[in-house]
Amino acid sequence: MKKPETDNVATSLSISTSDYITVLIADQSFGIPVNLVQDVFMPQSVTRVPLAPKEVAGVLNLRGRILTAIDMRSSLGLPPRDTGKTPMAVGIEKNGEAYGLFIDQVGEVLSLNREDCEPNPANLDPRWRKVSRGVYRLDGNLLVVLDVDRILDFEKAAGTA
Repeated sequence: MKKPETDNVATSLSISTSDYITVLIADQSFGIPVNLVQDVFMPQSVTRVPLAPKEVAGVLNLRGRILTAIDMRSSLGLPPRDTGKTPMAVGIEKNGEAYGLFIDQVGEVLSLNREDCEPNPANLDPRWRKVSRGVYRLDGNLLVVLDVDRILDFEKAAGTA
C-alpha cells in the first residue's frame, strides 16, 4: 500500500527544519534547540557554590530537583545583569545532570529551515564563536544558535583559561 503524499510532506518538513526557543541575553538573540529544553522558569533563590567556575551562579531547587545555575552572561563574556532585574532560566538536562541557564528574557519558538543556518561570521566575538553552532539572519536581527554541550563543558573551558 502506498503512503499518502501528506506523510512525505510532513516528514520532509520535519527533517528540513529545526525548532529553537529564542532567548535574549544583553539585547542579543540566541536560539536553544527546543528538544533540549525541559522548563522555562523564574528562579527563586540561588545558593552560591564555593570554588565553582565563574559561569556557575550556584545551585537552586526546582520542584524538588537540584539544578546547577549557569549565568549565561558570564559564559558569553557579557557584563553582569543589573542588580534589580531578576533573570529567567531555561531548564535543560545533560548526562543526567539538571541545569538552569540564566537568561534575560524568553522569546518565542521558531521553526527555521536548516539550509538558512549560516556558519559563524568571521566578525562574531570569539567567545561566542566557541559556543555557537551557526547563525540565522532574521529581519535585520542575528540569531546565534547556542551549542549547549560546549557551554556546559567546564573542564575544557578551564583548560583554555
